[in-house]
Amino acid sequence: MTSAVVLAFVIPLGLLVRTLAEDRALRAATSQSVCIAGAAQNITDPATRDRVVEQCGDDRPGAPPPTVVLSGRTLLGPEPPAYDPGLVAALEQGTAQTVTTSTGKIIYVVSITKADRVVVRTVVPNAELHRGVAQAWGTLGALGLALMLVAVVFAARLAGRISRPLLQVAYAAETMRSGALDTRVPERGPPEVVALAGALNGLAERVQQLLAAERDAVADLSHRLRTPVTALRLDTDGVTDPDVRERLRMHVSALEKTVDAIVHDARRPSRTQPGTSCDVGRVVAERVQFWSALADDQGRALQLFLPERPLRVRLDASDLADVVDVLVDNVFAHTDEGVALTVWVVARGDGAVVLSVEDGGYGLPSGDVVARGSSGAGSSGLGLDIVRRLAIASGGGLELGRSQMGGALVRVVLGAA
Repeated sequence: MTSAVVLAFVIPLGLLVRTLAEDRALRAATSQSVCIAGAAQNITDPATRDRVVEQCGDDRPGAPPPTVVLSGRTLLGPEPPAYDPGLVAALEQGTAQTVTTSTGKIIYVVSITKADRVVVRTVVPNAELHRGVAQAWGTLGALGLALMLVAVVFAARLAGRISRPLLQVAYAAETMRSGALDTRVPERGPPEVVALAGALNGLAERVQQLLAAERDAVADLSHRLRTPVTALRLDTDGVTDPDVRERLRMHVSALEKTVDAIVHDARRPSRTQPGTSCDVGRVVAERVQFWSALADDQGRALQLFLPERPLRVRLDASDLADVVDVLVDNVFAHTDEGVALTVWVVARGDGAVVLSVEDGGYGLPSGDVVARGSSGAGSSGLGLDIVRRLAIASGGGLELGRSQMGGALVRVVLGAA
């Protein structure tokens, strides 16, 4: 906008300067011609006339000398061209005029006496017509550039006053998205930005309140599970078969640990803390060892293949244990007894770790089995959705397919720590 204003100001002013310079040169040449015409008409002494003509030429220093013609005879100055229509018209008709040529302008001044006409032919070249125009245009250009620089500085300060608070709002929003909901935006800047910052701060505070209420509700519900678990433990002590009693005690202990983990997890401010990692092989080996007892009871062949070196992934050990439990539990819940299953842990070339669980059952049912709440076997339908969300949180994903044994294949890609 400023550049348009500057151009609208500088261009007409430059043309006006050019016109004024031409008018100045033409006025000086006309004044000189009138002075010379009067001297040529009234002074007969050649020496006096030359001196007066020289004085008249002081107004145009460096300009070519004029030509004075009386009755077709040159009195002073260089000879005119052989054919000059303007000079002919001035001598014959007494017409004073200005003729424009490619090299400049020619002024014809006529002084009429009783006996004859005196014509002064003055050439004004383009250099004289435009003397000082380049310097004036340079000054105007410098002035326009200075105005542009001032406008740029002013615009930068004005834009910064708006953009800096907006960048702070964007940075705070990104920080909140990563889980730091206690981040707040400084409420400063234009009124619109202040309103935006205030709305974002209010949203973050409201989200914190909702999450706190949700965590408290989950913790309360989980805590209420302790009473039936305690009663279950007491009933387990009354079982007479020692093997059954011991197995039930193990299951009840695992259930108590799960309830405690739920309470602890519900009180965590964020599901995944920065810098969280665990050793995949160790966690998977522990969980497979836990499920091996049930696999033996059901006559299932449970195989485990682990890498030789430790592999750390960007996931908490308890979350990874949940992933293994969900995958193995799905095999036990949705296949017949005696169906074999295999657990693989393989390092991928890009640094990610792939956890695969495959079985020899009937394969995955039709439909979106990963969708939250979707289940074809009467379960809650949350298992694979939990696995998918934990895999994505680690920087990986979930893949489904058919195993080499003909059953289901669930492959969990975990991001490297």
